[in-house]
Amino acid sequence: MVEKILKPEWEPDEGPAKFVPKTGSIQIASRFPLVALNINLATSKLEIAQTIAKSVRHINGGFRFVRAIGLSLEEEGQTQVSMNLTHYQKTPIPMVMEAVKREAAKYGVNVVGSEFVGPVPLEAMGQVLRYYLQAHDFSMDQIIENALIG
Repeated sequence: MVEKILKPEWEPDEGPAKFVPKTGSIQIASRFPLVALNINLATSKLEIAQTIAKSVRHINGGFRFVRAIGLSLEEEGQTQVSMNLTHYQKTPIPMVMEAVKREAAKYGVNVVGSEFVGPVPLEAMGQVLRYYLQAHDFSMDQIIENALIG
């Protein structure tokens, strides 16, 4: 680290380019906002949710920015496709939702609900508004909170 920090590509964004062995170093990184989306299915057959999860997740040839697993919701008598959308701009929420609906329909299963786990970027919700309300001229400037912040 003593030599590395002197190279231009390793120059810190803040603070001096000096490594102090006694105190060490701290590296902080950030990632694109993740959208955690769960879609509930009207079936208790876990294998259906698992098959749908496999069809939409990237590792199995699905969407590039989707990680997914199938879960059982025993108390509700349902199953769930639980997903992390790691880049909602490149793999939009409506695209994934519609794919899950299509896959579920192949088994005669309906989607009975969905939920976001944690915060969701406003821009991602704009995608949902445009798609499901067919509000093609919608602008994020129309959201009151954006006007108040800006």
